[in-house]
Amino acid sequence: MPQTYLEAVRKPNQSVNPLLAFLGMIVNEVDKDRAMLTLPTRPELIQGVGVVGGGILATLIDETMAHAILGGNKSGERTTTIDMNISYLRAVKAGEQLSCEARVAKRGSRVIFVEAIARTGDREVARGTGTFLAISPCSR
Repeated sequence: MPQTYLEAVRKPNQSVNPLLAFLGMIVNEVDKDRAMLTLPTRPELIQGVGVVGGGILATLIDETMAHAILGGNKSGERTTTIDMNISYLRAVKAGEQLSCEARVAKRGSRVIFVEAIARTGDREVARGTGTFLAISPCSR
């Protein structure tokens, strides 16, 4: 499943991940334990004081971390976020291109630790860490 999904999600106008399509996120790269996603900001992602909402940045970081994990998952293995921490470093304005890179820091048999950095150009705007639980095909 990961390979089929990862091929489909990179296609223009993909529909396998409706959240990414709705937000306009693009999966640029996925390797084993690493991923890079981008998000062109637009007016609909701006909150009341004129900057990209923190939840949008958190979603970009979470999705990038999840895709880094998917790149190294076994067939049929699924994961779920069980903890995530975000540090917001700078505001992001409409029209700025966001990019996020995530790397798996440690892949245990059940728990996976991931780190991510979101940027606009060469400026860091947020950092995130996440803990994910690996769900084997036969567990519920």
